[in-house]
Amino acid sequence: MLKIAVASENGMVTEHFGHCEGFMIFDTENNQIIKSETVANPGHKPGFLPNFLADRGINVIISGGMGGGAVEIFNERNVEVVVGASGDAKTAVENYLKGDLKTTGSVCHEHQHHDECGE
Repeated sequence: MLKIAVASENGMVTEHFGHCEGFMIFDTENNQIIKSETVANPGHKPGFLPNFLADRGINVIISGGMGGGAVEIFNERNVEVVVGASGDAKTAVENYLKGDLKTTGSVCHEHQHHDECGE
């Protein structure tokens, strides 16, 4: 089973991971969504949300954009980060499951360039 979270607002993928209204969490099995729930954003504190989601067993996070700090924590917690998504949250998850949604890499993964990302 794969648990996929989408940073969302009104059912749409949001641009800003940390400031989203909530997270739609989809339980998937055999590339099908079997259950979904929405969890309100508990508040934006540096480093809090990635751990909050990882602690819930999330395997993949989908968002429009995300700061390098959050990406690093997700990477440390073995959560796949997919950024550059937009549109309907459920559709984004379905596209991800089909292999059609790939990260745009609009975040910096290079630790040595960390300071240039302008968090």
